[in-house]
Amino acid sequence: MGITQKRATALLRKFPRRRMLVVGDLMLDRFVYGAVERISPEAPVPVVRVEQETAMPGGASNVACNIRALGGRAAVAGMIGKDAAGIELRWLLTHTDVDVECAMMFAGANTTVKERIIAERQQVVRVDFERAPAWTVRQTEKFLAMLALELDRADGVILEDYGKGAISQPVADLVLQVAARRRIPVGLDPTERNSLSLSGVTVATPNRREAFALAGMTDPGPKENPLADKPLRHVGERLMETWALEHLAITLGPHGMYLMSRGRAPRHAPTRAREVFDVSGAGDTVIATCTTALAAGATFMESAELANIAAGVVVGKVGTASCTPDELMAHMRAARK
Repeated sequence: MGITQKRATALLRKFPRRRMLVVGDLMLDRFVYGAVERISPEAPVPVVRVEQETAMPGGASNVACNIRALGGRAAVAGMIGKDAAGIELRWLLTHTDVDVECAMMFAGANTTVKERIIAERQQVVRVDFERAPAWTVRQTEKFLAMLALELDRADGVILEDYGKGAISQPVADLVLQVAARRRIPVGLDPTERNSLSLSGVTVATPNRREAFALAGMTDPGPKENPLADKPLRHVGERLMETWALEHLAITLGPHGMYLMSRGRAPRHAPTRAREVFDVSGAGDTVIATCTTALAAGATFMESAELANIAAGVVVGKVGTASCTPDELMAHMRAARK
């Protein structure tokens, strides 16, 4: 690990002075916790006796909450429905001190809800309530006007694309145009179905499955040493060229992260997780930490290492989680021991 505790502390202290804008698909995550004591007589499935229910921001909303947990300032831009889930999501974000001025509510739209049933600290099933929004020309124009105002206030931007319709070509073009003019970093967490032109992104953070799908290649399976994985390198090179990226961080689950930068040989960051309970939202933590660190003046390697450590904290928790500066530093100290 190259980054020192002193340098990590110095960077984290800058986070509260950075305002990050997360543009993308805003969702509500619901969690139903319970215990399994028997199998259903109706079908070979477990019967979960519900003990607790919670809800928290998900999707692009969770990225913003990760930024807030790390101490940064955060705003979200996207569309939610004028429904019960949308109202609850705005309330949750507001009470997390996330700016929701550009989280636009439209009648007729449905807020995406992902409900997870968890028993004995393991996810049993996930149920998705979603319907792709049909933006009108007027709604799109209103959103772009609000987005332009938010971009002028941001120190960094994250495009969080879940393929639900928030990230359109006009939205991506506006973000990249303003970011280039203002010289602020743009992070991209792409969906594997992405077909947009995104030339000029600072850093992209797909997972392995998404990276191979985006490159149009079949994954032959990971190698023990990612640096000896020729198909992975080919995929990385293709994505670097397609999006004219400065940097690329492909997350590899238990194998850590595969890192590429323009003009440099690939590097590998081993996983920082001590124990894995739930990977929900780990990718959100990576893009939130990495892009906020870049906005705070970190090098790409420093930002990737911080993101790797933060993800190691998050996967040790159950549910859509986040990492605080104290947890990140404690994880660093434990790793050095």
